[in-house]
Amino acid sequence: MASSPIDATGGAAVPPERPELDRGLPSAGRWLFLATLVGGAIYAGFSVMTDTAQVGEQLGTGVLVFLALALLIALGFEFVNGFHDTANAVATVIYTNSMPAPVAVVWSGLFNLLGVLLSSGAVAYSVVTLLPVELILNVGSNAGFAMIFALLLAAILWNLATWYVGLPNSSSHALIGSILGVGFANQLLSADTGGTSGVEWGQAQKVLTGLLIAPVIGFVGALVLLFLMKAILRNPKLYERPAANEPPPAGIRALLIFTCTAVSFAHGGNDGQKGMGLIMLILIGCAPTAYALDRNLTARDTAAIVVQANAAADSFKGRAGTASVTPGEAREVLASALKTKSASDPVVYAALGTVARDIGARLAQHGSLADVPAAETAKLRTDMYLTLDASKLALKSDKDHAIFNDADRKTVEGYQKGLEKSTRFIPNWVKIAVAIALGLGTMVGWKRIVVTVGEKIGKTHMTYGMGASAEMMGATTILLAEVFAMPVSTTHILSSGVAGATVASGAALQASTIRNMALAWVLTLPAVMALAGGLYWLFLSIARAAGTA
Repeated sequence: MASSPIDATGGAAVPPERPELDRGLPSAGRWLFLATLVGGAIYAGFSVMTDTAQVGEQLGTGVLVFLALALLIALGFEFVNGFHDTANAVATVIYTNSMPAPVAVVWSGLFNLLGVLLSSGAVAYSVVTLLPVELILNVGSNAGFAMIFALLLAAILWNLATWYVGLPNSSSHALIGSILGVGFANQLLSADTGGTSGVEWGQAQKVLTGLLIAPVIGFVGALVLLFLMKAILRNPKLYERPAANEPPPAGIRALLIFTCTAVSFAHGGNDGQKGMGLIMLILIGCAPTAYALDRNLTARDTAAIVVQANAAADSFKGRAGTASVTPGEAREVLASALKTKSASDPVVYAALGTVARDIGARLAQHGSLADVPAAETAKLRTDMYLTLDASKLALKSDKDHAIFNDADRKTVEGYQKGLEKSTRFIPNWVKIAVAIALGLGTMVGWKRIVVTVGEKIGKTHMTYGMGASAEMMGATTILLAEVFAMPVSTTHILSSGVAGATVASGAALQASTIRNMALAWVLTLPAVMALAGGLYWLFLSIARAAGTA
């Protein structure tokens, strides 16, 4: 039961004019929803079969069943993400009577879908690089699959729990917490005592910083923006309680629909990518020949990477001094450097040069990535991954030593871009499948959190200005985060933005809701880390007991 807001003068409670939230999609809409859901699943399955057939990769029945289950869970995460986070985009247009609820969620779903389809894919691999190095390199192992199942199920379970009680909790927060939980569990269960092999702390710091400052940005940004709106836009209707069941004036309505559209598009572009990276790990583990390398790169692209590899090898050799390692030793050196996060060593430079030269020779031999034999695909991807991340670590570690000059840095960075193009790609069908899952997810289950955002954050009814300032701030922040490849929380930004706009309007906040939201924000990381870590241990123990690990 929603608590009743108090009027602006602090007097008696005033019952909220709740918009119509119970009207669902018409029968034709439900059939279209179901047809799209089934069609998306068939399209994903057909794409996998086509991609593997083109490279001559035969998937056994067991692998196909496992792959289907893993993809179902990954797309399920995006579906839950959709209906969990939709409220942040549609609550304002619903509670200001700008759009009827059924129209708003369908509209939001369409622009979430477009946001995914037009996304860059950079955020996808920002999340993936949080995972333990050895699990990424051996994602096809039982430990790798246990990792993926554990982190996805933990994030889904936490999202469902917070959705059930109507809390606007962050799906990004949950997913990143589950990744960190798997990392810690892997570190504790591993025989390797390197001490830092569990979590990629450099990337974790970047991601966690984004999650930490998101509520502050949302609150302060919306508060300041509403003050500016009051100073510039003098229309009093912007800051008055909307009349019951009466749509706002045309200009104000257009503004609110635009901000809803912008948040939906931005949410799709940022949150949709988080599932893409995990789906790529699943595909690489089950069908490495088809998905470990981007076989759509042309022979010209491959030739450019050969040139970049040889140039980078020369740069590293020039900094290695007398150090020398064999190709076999080089890979062990690079794997160790990534685990210990230490690459300022002539031996590491020698290893980078050796592996880069070997990559260049193999690519030159085959002519293009499309012609790399199946037997060599997994090893080539591993070498590319090792040199890509180890070279980034080497350049980062070199800032205090200045061993590499500007020309060397430019050469190595060009090589890194070629490696990223070869290994960190998203097939179009993956984007489409995720877009469908996220877009359809926005159309169900949204009511619980819409009520919280619309009624339980502030003690007064949401005004047009409050809704517009919160969503304009949210859309801008999320779009900028995608530019910098930072996964941020739509929920944190928007719900905090509503709170900031409420304060700027001179109204009070509902302490119980703010307390519960803060509690969910604080508890998400430890709770999901513990859940993901426990599931990882359980799945790995089952695999070992069955003799498959």
